[in-house]
Amino acid sequence: MAWIYLILAAALEACWMFSLKYLSFTKFKELSLENFIKTEGLTIWLPLAGYIIFGVTNTFLLSVAMKNIPTAVAFTIWTAISIVFIKGVEVVYFHDKISIFEIGFLLLIIIGIVGLKFVSKT
Repeated sequence: MAWIYLILAAALEACWMFSLKYLSFTKFKELSLENFIKTEGLTIWLPLAGYIIFGVTNTFLLSVAMKNIPTAVAFTIWTAISIVFIKGVEVVYFHDKISIFEIGFLLLIIIGIVGLKFVSKT
């Protein structure tokens, strides 16, 4: 179960990173009761809500996973899976280009994750 928590934490870390990307504190002065639930208001406060929710949940799930997985292994795998998720979202959702070298290095990361999973004492 700890590995599932770790993967969920990594997915939420990726969500947290994208909410951070769209978070803009300078736009909060444009927020009013009239536009709070309209599109322009949602683009202002929704990234902050995501930042808080994804950040807290991500940290909680990582801490739960680390109760049964060694800290160094959990942190390494959490970081690596987060990177793979982030790059996947950038390619699929944002239509970023990906080179053959990036694919190769992402595969090396995935191989490292699988290797750590099998040699870890959990």
